[in-house]
Amino acid sequence: MAPNVREESAPEVPVENLAAEPEATTEHHMKSAFRENEHLSMKSQVAAATTEPPEDDATTVSTIKKIETVAEKTAVITEEVAHKMGIPTWGLVAIIILVLAIVGGLLFFCVRRFLKKRRTKDGKGKKGVDMKSVQLLGSAYKEKVQPDMEELTENAEEDEESKHSEQKLGKLQYKLEYDFNNNSLAVTVIQAEELPALDMGGTSDPYVKVYLLPDKKKKFETKVHRKTLSPVFNETFTFKSLPYADAMNKTLVFAIFDFDRFSKHDQIGEVKVPLCTIDLAQTIEEWRELVSVEGEGGQLGDICFSLRYVPTAGKLTVVILEAKNLKKMDVGGLSDPYVKIAIMQNGKRLKKKKTSIKKCTLNPYYNESFSFEVPFEQIQKINLVVTVVDYDRIGTSEPIGRVILGCNAQGTELRHWSDMLASPRRPIAQWHTLKDPEEADPNKKDN
Repeated sequence: MAPNVREESAPEVPVENLAAEPEATTEHHMKSAFRENEHLSMKSQVAAATTEPPEDDATTVSTIKKIETVAEKTAVITEEVAHKMGIPTWGLVAIIILVLAIVGGLLFFCVRRFLKKRRTKDGKGKKGVDMKSVQLLGSAYKEKVQPDMEELTENAEEDEESKHSEQKLGKLQYKLEYDFNNNSLAVTVIQAEELPALDMGGTSDPYVKVYLLPDKKKKFETKVHRKTLSPVFNETFTFKSLPYADAMNKTLVFAIFDFDRFSKHDQIGEVKVPLCTIDLAQTIEEWRELVSVEGEGGQLGDICFSLRYVPTAGKLTVVILEAKNLKKMDVGGLSDPYVKIAIMQNGKRLKKKKTSIKKCTLNPYYNESFSFEVPFEQIQKINLVVTVVDYDRIGTSEPIGRVILGCNAQGTELRHWSDMLASPRRPIAQWHTLKDPEEADPNKKDN
């Protein structure tokens, strides 16, 4: 009989432990596998990061390579063109830069002008006035747009006063005395004040003409007062054979002129006194403001001539220089003027001469000289008559106007004659206003 062998058995493990052991092993394996996968993925990412370049850097590199290629091609083309044109490369580059600058400037100018026009159009389109906004502005805006009528009247009066002050020509004092027994009117020119300065030195050489309208047959002139704006005349002139009834239809005129030897006398102003508006039964003495008026020289015209007298030789030289603004005598609105010079004594014509005829002009220029033999003892007795005549080939020549000089003359004519005698051997030139031939020639024998 075999011996009894005692078999030792393995210790018993609880069933729960047997069941839990496989689960723990599986979880352990899963964790280790996950760790290994994570480690491998990190290694692959690091390897990729170290081996592959970024996309942005690659794009930049390719762009730089393209630019370098284009620059090389451009340089080659530039050198070839410069070689063909026979100029250095830098010269061609300079030309290209200049052309590009011009083109750019033109484009800039065009764009700027276009934008400016557009702004202008937009501005014009925005000029319309919104009536609602105007209404919201209220009465203050109304006063600005439509001022009060009283304010306008005040402004108008101020403007009139300023214009009146700007045109101030001075004032004249005179005296009127009518003699009913002799039917005569005595007119005294007393003085003038605040006259405007018409000469270069800031003064004037005033004198006064006195006459009656509408006939103008009789004119008086005061003496010329040199270099003053406040002359004192105190000269009396008498209009004879003037019945009271006729005087009521006439206007007394005081015309003040500035004497000028070498040019036309400028009229400063005038005072008109209708005799029907004053009481001639009393002595009238008053001041009147001068009123601006056009010069009367435009009626018949003006003439300029010089006088020279040599006493020892008894020679009188008259130089007819020119005439201006002559009266229109022909149908075409012009004249054919010439000048007659005559030496008169006691109503008789002793000598005469005349200038050439200037066709179709109202402003003839002569510069013609004429000499007369006049002894010294006779020079005080003669009159020099200068007449401007319109030549007519078919009919009779008609006088336009004349000037009479001599010791019996008045006003500027007497002044010219006196200056000639006071300055022997020296030519004295002066402008004269032409007068009506019938009025200027009291003897009416200068035919």
